[in-house]
Amino acid sequence: MTTVITYGTYDVMHYGHIRLLERAKELGDYLIVGVTADDFDKTRGKINVQQSLMERIENVRATGLADKIIVEEYEGQKIDDIHRYNVDIFTVGSDWKGHFDYLKEYCKVVYLDRTQGISSTEIRSENSSLKLGLVGEISIVDKFYKESQYVNGLEIAGICTQNESIFEKYKDTIFVTTEYSTLLEKCDAVYIVSHPTKHYEQIKEALNNNIHVLCESPIALTEKQCRELFSIANAKNLTLMDSIKTAYATAFARLLLILKGGVIGKILSIDATCTSLADLDDEKVMKNKWNSITDWGPTALLPVFRILGTKWKDVKISSLMLDKFNDFDLFSRISFEYENAIATLKVGVGVKSEGELIISGTQGYIYVPAPWWKTDYFEIRYEDQSKNRRYFYQLDGEGIRYELVAFLKSIKQQNTYKYISEDISFNISRIMEEFSENKSIICNG
Repeated sequence: MTTVITYGTYDVMHYGHIRLLERAKELGDYLIVGVTADDFDKTRGKINVQQSLMERIENVRATGLADKIIVEEYEGQKIDDIHRYNVDIFTVGSDWKGHFDYLKEYCKVVYLDRTQGISSTEIRSENSSLKLGLVGEISIVDKFYKESQYVNGLEIAGICTQNESIFEKYKDTIFVTTEYSTLLEKCDAVYIVSHPTKHYEQIKEALNNNIHVLCESPIALTEKQCRELFSIANAKNLTLMDSIKTAYATAFARLLLILKGGVIGKILSIDATCTSLADLDDEKVMKNKWNSITDWGPTALLPVFRILGTKWKDVKISSLMLDKFNDFDLFSRISFEYENAIATLKVGVGVKSEGELIISGTQGYIYVPAPWWKTDYFEIRYEDQSKNRRYFYQLDGEGIRYELVAFLKSIKQQNTYKYISEDISFNISRIMEEFSENKSIICNG
């Protein structure tokens, strides 16, 4: 018996996939098909897959061509699979020609010509073409522009900015304007990273023009405003999403899943620190600078609300303020009390501290080293150190490209696909409001 193995994503199954599987089947007597897992696809740059792993497995099963279906989850698995299943022939499309020649040491390698004119990438692009506008004055606009190039079906329609350097950098490449309403005329969606004081009005204007919104958190500075914006979005069947890059990191998602299994017992405490340096004496820089609570608060709040929930009993915010800029906190501590847990968050702009995340339980704790918000590695630690476990996950582009794919998917699935719930968005805005109204000012810096 001749055993043949092939691998693929099989997203949005089409005739080209089926024809390739048919020809693979003709090479032998028994066909094994490896379907790549979501995480493994991310490491290969395929971050715009539209269907889940289970849907893609069903795509292959429905063809009736595979004798066995397996999941490809890690680099080097092909060699392991060839040995495990006594494979005689490895085959794949000719667009990979030469790439898998190293497998000739273990079995015969056959490159099959692909069906011309058919591509999952093209199908996805046609189905999810979106014109996105970028709005803001800070450097992350530049990062979003670059990361958008990795996402099929997404076109940057233009940039609205008051930042002269950003304007000059892109004016000869794409449409750039200082007028927000002018940009909206060219967009299906916008990413907003303007100063937090502008978010409410800019989001409302976009939604009233039937434009989807991805906004750097916080969406609004009061809970009432945040609820109003989501009400408008839901009534118009538009997507409104908080942009917190950490939420889209594979490692962060895995951390949450592992915690649900009770690996560290009952969770009693969360400690998170997020800080960054800034030139506080440069008035030009400080003009558009976010204060600590808006810049880092949403990120620090994310693990607390995802793990402990939003039904907190009490919160206290203590801040060191920068005297020469109104309402600018150099450093703030946010202390939560829950029914059976506590959380302490420290955020700062213009100050530097160890940016780690510690989740403490009755049996052990999870440690995420600095900078924890770019989560690609974490440890589970116990009293008995021999039981400690380490987890590694690749993070490309700080999670921005994954966030853009999630935004596209939410729009396609009509606002049902979200990493950050509306309830979390409401509570983030609520904390911004608490800071404005009830913060305890320790001293002015």
